[in-house]
Amino acid sequence: MSEVVDPKKIAGKLKAFWSPRIVAEVDDAFVKVAKIQGEFEWHSHADEDEMFIVLDGEMSIQMEDRTVNLRAGQLFVVPRGKRHRPVAAKECLILLVERKSTEHMGELVQDKTRSIADQWIQE
Repeated sequence: MSEVVDPKKIAGKLKAFWSPRIVAEVDDAFVKVAKIQGEFEWHSHADEDEMFIVLDGEMSIQMEDRTVNLRAGQLFVVPRGKRHRPVAAKECLILLVERKSTEHMGELVQDKTRSIADQWIQE
């Protein structure tokens, strides 16, 4: 069943940084929101692209060959296999579009890693 979703409002209510939440599904992709601040870990997704859309604030995506800076309303797609690290100096709300097979931190597993099961919105 389809419902109207306000991604910015949902992201703004999140308590934890770097802990994405699934807000919708489109074919073989999840639409997720997250609240970010600080530096995330360097990682890659071997078989999936990852789309970042800034809902509020500013962020950068560091890659080995360049850094991309994004403001509210802008998006960037990190190509599959590309090592990257999202960074936000101040609190930033983002929307992610990822294939359902995309692991949160690629092959990197640590305390910050969130499984797909952990990413569903808790009602």
